[in-house]
Amino acid sequence: RSGTCTNSLIAVLTICVQQLFSSYTFSCPCQAGKNFYYGSAFLLVPSLILLIVGYALRGQMWTVASEYCCCSCAPPYRRSSPLERRLACLMFFNITGRALVAPLTWLTVTLMTGTYYECAASEFASVDQYPMFANVTASKRDEILAGFPCYTSAPSDVIPVRDEVALLHRYQSQMLGWILIILATIAFLVSKCLGRCCSPLTSMQHHYWSNHLQSERALFEQAAEEHSRLLIRHRIKKVFGFIPGSEDIKHIRIPSCQDWRDISIPNILCVGDTTQGPYSFLGERVVEENEEDRQEGIELKP
Repeated sequence: RSGTCTNSLIAVLTICVQQLFSSYTFSCPCQAGKNFYYGSAFLLVPSLILLIVGYALRGQMWTVASEYCCCSCAPPYRRSSPLERRLACLMFFNITGRALVAPLTWLTVTLMTGTYYECAASEFASVDQYPMFANVTASKRDEILAGFPCYTSAPSDVIPVRDEVALLHRYQSQMLGWILIILATIAFLVSKCLGRCCSPLTSMQHHYWSNHLQSERALFEQAAEEHSRLLIRHRIKKVFGFIPGSEDIKHIRIPSCQDWRDISIPNILCVGDTTQGPYSFLGERVVEENEEDRQEGIELKP
């Protein structure tokens, strides 16, 4: 549950996946006009996918989206106050920071390796200083440059050019990787400082608020699970006359055809002007036949 341990584990898993991905999937086409798109796709598309997955797997993201709704079309009871919106923005920045761990790790590792960048930038290398390219047409030059990442054996006059271009691309790729690491570190530090400075909470209040949200969610999930199990057991007993697992079954109830039709109709939880929703797919007919179910609570008898 430690944020540092979680981020470290995500980074390590991303590095392992990247190495496997590069070994078994990536193969530069070495064709003019295709290298750039192929190499760029392997650089950016997995990072974008990891970012989207990072957002989707954060439970707090859905809390911000559903609880702190800022749209004007939202019902009045769901419209948040300015303080709640500031807290939601603070939470969103925290979610973004954690969701960026995997994409930034992917970009950093791929740039440090240099394979994808070398494929994408191969046909854009500047080779005007080499005599062998003086009398070569532009299309032929692009074709030769595009084949540099795939050359295993080449003419003697091409090998030195290929090696120098590969070293240049490796240098550029690794420099971009270090720049990305520096920018990510600075952005992390600045976001932390701005988040604490702009937060309406003090340091102790922020710590309490974070613990409060975690405890609230944990206890709510436990209470919701227990409540739903008890309520479903109660509804099932009204429909069938007994509870599954009971040893002292004295009678059973045979649901009518109308009961089965009502059970098949889904009911939405707490929508409309009713004070108490049905909470269940077990229909309204059985509830209507038992008026005591419309009370504020359900008495649980041992």
